[in-house]
Amino acid sequence: MLFPALADNLARVREEIARVQAAEGLAGDVRIIAVTKGHAPEAVLAAAAAGLSDVGENRVQEGLDKMEQAADVPVAWHLIGHLQTNKAKFVPGRFACVHSLDSARVAEALARAVRARAGAEPLPVLLQVNVAGEAQKSGCQPADAPEVAARLAALPELRLVGLMTMAPFTDDEAVQRHVFSGLRDLRDRLARGGPSLPDLSMGMSGDYRAAVAEGATMLRLGTILFGERPP
Repeated sequence: MLFPALADNLARVREEIARVQAAEGLAGDVRIIAVTKGHAPEAVLAAAAAGLSDVGENRVQEGLDKMEQAADVPVAWHLIGHLQTNKAKFVPGRFACVHSLDSARVAEALARAVRARAGAEPLPVLLQVNVAGEAQKSGCQPADAPEVAARLAALPELRLVGLMTMAPFTDDEAVQRHVFSGLRDLRDRLARGGPSLPDLSMGMSGDYRAAVAEGATMLRLGTILFGERPP
C-alpha cells in the first residue's frame, strides 16, 4: 500500500489545526489542499481515500497527466504554481481553482481561455502576493495588489475569491507570522473597498501552524502528508 502513514499524518495535522485555532480564539473551516507534486498518480487516490477532496499541482502539465491517470477519483484540482500565459488555455474545465495569478496579463489570458469554453462558469482564482519581498518568489508586490485585484475582479470570466502567499523558508515562527499577517491585513484592506475575499491560501508543511494562527482558510500540504518526494 502506498502512503500507509497518510491517514495518521492527516489526523495529526487536523489536531494541530484545531489546537492552534483554539489557542488563537479562531474558528472556521481550513481546507487542506493535498499537494501531489512529484508523486505518482496513486497519491491522488490515497488522498481521496483519506477523506481529502482537494489536490494541488504546481505545474499544469503534471496536473493534466495525473487527471488523465486518476480520472475516476472524485477530487477538485487546484493549480498552486506559477501560471504562464501560454498554459492558460489548458486550465478551464480542468482546474477548479487557480491560487497563483500574479498579474493582470496572466489573468486576462486565463479569462480569454474561460470565454472560449461555451457555457463555462466563472473560474475561482486567488491573487498571489509576494509579501516577503523575495526576488525568487512569484507574486505581485503588495503595493500593486489593489490595482491588480481590481483588474481581476473586473473580468467576468474569473471570480476573485482571495489572496495567496508564501513565507520565507525559515523555522522562525515570528517571520512566518509576519508574512501571513501581512497578507491577512492586505486582504482586509482590499475587501473594505471591493468584493469579499474570503480565502487566504497560505501555509505549507513547514509553516502551516503559523498560517492557521493568522487566519489561513487553505493550506497547501505535501511533505507532511505524503512524506518526501521521490528523487
